[in-house]
Amino acid sequence: MTDAKLKAAVLIISDTAYRDPSTDKSAQVLTDVFTTNGGDHWTLEHKIILPDDILLIQKQIMRLCDDGEYMNLIITTGGTGFAIRDQTPEAITPLIHRDAPGLVHGMLAASREITPFALMSRPVAGVRNKTLLITLPGSPKGAKENLLAIVKLLPHACLQAAGGDSRTLHMGGVKKLEEDADIGASKNSIHHYHDHSHTHEHGGHAVSRARTTRDERPKSNDLRAGPSRRYRSSPYPMLSVEEAVQLVLAKTPPRKIIKTTVGGTLTGSVLAEDVQSKVAVPAYRASIIDGYAIFVPEDGPSPKGIFHVASVSHANPGEIPALPPGEIARITTGAPLPPGANAAVMVEDTVLRSLSDNGLEESTVEILTDKIKPNENVREIGSDIKAGEIVLRKDEEITAIGGELGLLASVGKAEVTVYQKPVVGVLSTGDEIVPYDRPGDLRSGEVRDCNRPTLMTVVKGWGFEAVDLGIAKDTPGDLEQVLREAMRKVDVIVTSGGVSMGELDLLKPTVERAIGGTIHFGRVAMKPGKPTTFATVPFKNNAGNPETRLIFSLPGNPAAAVVTLNLLVLPSLHYSSGVNPPGLPRVVVTLDQNVLLDPQRPEYHRAIVTARADGLLHAVSTGGQRSSRVGSLRSANALLCLPSREGSLKKGQRVEALLMSRVL
Repeated sequence: MTDAKLKAAVLIISDTAYRDPSTDKSAQVLTDVFTTNGGDHWTLEHKIILPDDILLIQKQIMRLCDDGEYMNLIITTGGTGFAIRDQTPEAITPLIHRDAPGLVHGMLAASREITPFALMSRPVAGVRNKTLLITLPGSPKGAKENLLAIVKLLPHACLQAAGGDSRTLHMGGVKKLEEDADIGASKNSIHHYHDHSHTHEHGGHAVSRARTTRDERPKSNDLRAGPSRRYRSSPYPMLSVEEAVQLVLAKTPPRKIIKTTVGGTLTGSVLAEDVQSKVAVPAYRASIIDGYAIFVPEDGPSPKGIFHVASVSHANPGEIPALPPGEIARITTGAPLPPGANAAVMVEDTVLRSLSDNGLEESTVEILTDKIKPNENVREIGSDIKAGEIVLRKDEEITAIGGELGLLASVGKAEVTVYQKPVVGVLSTGDEIVPYDRPGDLRSGEVRDCNRPTLMTVVKGWGFEAVDLGIAKDTPGDLEQVLREAMRKVDVIVTSGGVSMGELDLLKPTVERAIGGTIHFGRVAMKPGKPTTFATVPFKNNAGNPETRLIFSLPGNPAAAVVTLNLLVLPSLHYSSGVNPPGLPRVVVTLDQNVLLDPQRPEYHRAIVTARADGLLHAVSTGGQRSSRVGSLRSANALLCLPSREGSLKKGQRVEALLMSRVL
């Protein structure tokens, strides 16, 4: 049998999982079957969630079968029952060129030995072009039982379907085929490979059974086994960016609510409850002009002529004397209206007629108009804000523009309730990494740490506290100690480096095996940033209360680290702090140059977006996009969302972009 890996795809057919990917359990179970029982023949290229929609299922199947990069095997899980929305067999059957009834019989027979209800599934199997298609039930248990029944036969079937020479493949007869597939009459007994939820009794003794499932066991490398036993391909399924973000949001702990003082540090916080004013603004009747306070009868013209200036009302605290009948009072903008006055006339509508004896004050002033109405040029009590009025709503953000903070100050709010912002710790890993500010030249193999200051700058720019966790060496004990200490200081740990497939890439095994974390994904279909890893770790705080810490392990290449920080870490920080919608804002831009596409993965291309006189947003590339090229981030304010396909996007085409900062 050839040593080349066979390519497989898993399609999850479920309306529920399509709406909320975190509800899907089958995909990981099937991945574990391929990893544990697949004989190192497989690489899982895709995990795709689709609704129970015949047309969408068929389009996806044809995309995976009909081009040059076809899958050897497509497994679907879900939609094979008798419910009205169960339509997977109806979607798959018309696409099959050659049926495979033997595989269907094998799955049903194996599952029938476990439960008669296995016969309630409607499996379909067959070949389309060079791809083997197999439908499995939607339940993780049923899907696993069905796949286990046939998984060791599938490499041989896929090689034949792909055009392998039958004479060569069958050389040595059935016995040789069974040996190659590690199957046979004794080995293929259902009793040996399916899981039971009950205990068997044999000869009066209970058979031992594991108390954990494969889903609950570590998938990362066992560091004790040494480099020769490490994985040669990642055991983690490839998720799309959208799936990864949804999983991050689902695993981010519930928001915490705190009381905090109103001040400059409140910028970027989101209110966790409505803010109600206890006072009216203004609290007194005030003039909105510089001029003179007067009394205007309700049914007559305003006073016109020469009047004595009885007093002066400035916009400062203190008692204001009442306005005597037949007199006026000089008043400034914002000053309280004297008792007895009900309007104000602008200084422009008056003429000074005489001064006081000392020549320092006005004595008499002539009013030139009789058109002033009662309450004219007067700001009434509560005309801006009424007592008891809600001035800011729950989930409103306190922006740096200042309007919200000014509003809180105007009603005398000294304290508000907000969602607590998570504290972020930033850690670099690797024996080769040295502080960027270390004096002297680099020795051979050393690399200056540009990731840590870069990532911390981005996090602070978003308005979150960033804690410098330093540099951890490539030794399991050192990394474990740093992570344990960090969990007492911060809510979210962001690391860079140590997440690829090298023997010294220790992050995944340390998180999973040393500190008891759960890795939710270890590969993302994106360029740059494929090995990005996300994990949660149960933790007890200093008070002994259970909490959860998040760990985002980003690639070591600087551009990849910044891109994944923006795409995968920011949504979690936004969710925790109440910002909605979470993540970078999305806009449509016009390309000012041709941009080459990657046929394997969607790319997030660093670009400069500017607003032009034509009213459109225009984008140009920052140049070479190699993930190690930190210069590609210089001046970049956006990430172009490029699809994965052959060819390029042409100048003048429009494409979506994620804005990392202000448009130039």
